[in-house]
Amino acid sequence: MSAADDDLVVLYRPTGPKELERVRESGNRRWPPRLVDQPIFYPVTNEDYAIQIARDWNVPASGSGYVTRFRVSAAFMRRYPVQTVGGRGHTEWWIPAEDLELLNDQIVGEIEVIHEFHA
Repeated sequence: MSAADDDLVVLYRPTGPKELERVRESGNRRWPPRLVDQPIFYPVTNEDYAIQIARDWNVPASGSGYVTRFRVSAAFMRRYPVQTVGGRGHTEWWIPAEDLELLNDQIVGEIEVIHEFHA
């Protein structure tokens, strides 16, 4: 790990096929805008929790689920407290929809798919 890597936070995002298609359309560089009924973008803090959501929620809802991983400036992420939404490992950031473009501007490298699940 380089010194520059110390300035980054790794985020995980469980996603379905429609959102992933939009990410791929961006060259794997940006998350699409939130829908009107989605006021929060919530990447999670750990791979295990992302797997659980992709496998147990996205697959039944849409036939497939994916776990993505991406890196963002640590200084940017410090403005958002980590939220615990269930058990100890169920932690995520709540990024207001209006801040999503700011988050996208802080992504370093590509959004990569690291797991996929299918019905």
